[in-house]
Amino acid sequence: MPSYLVETYLGRGHANERAAHERRVRSEAAALTRRGMIVRFGCAFHMPEDELCFYVLDAPSRCKAALVARRAGLEPLRVVEAIPFGEGVLR
Repeated sequence: MPSYLVETYLGRGHANERAAHERRVRSEAAALTRRGMIVRFGCAFHMPEDELCFYVLDAPSRCKAALVARRAGLEPLRVVEAIPFGEGVLR
């Protein structure tokens, strides 16, 4: 299953919401999986200097990865396929 990097905005004044956003993304991925559309949460990264958060999701399509973010109350700025490689890959 392909992996997708979902880019979202997280302003400096809202950095304390980072953990709640991650919980919602995890929850929505699990909810879709229970409904038969397998989506797995991989990991999340916050770049506070750039005011961005990235979520890695294994999903059947880019649209399904974006759907998870939207259902979690986030507005995806960009969703791109991410191909893991090398030692120490987060999986």
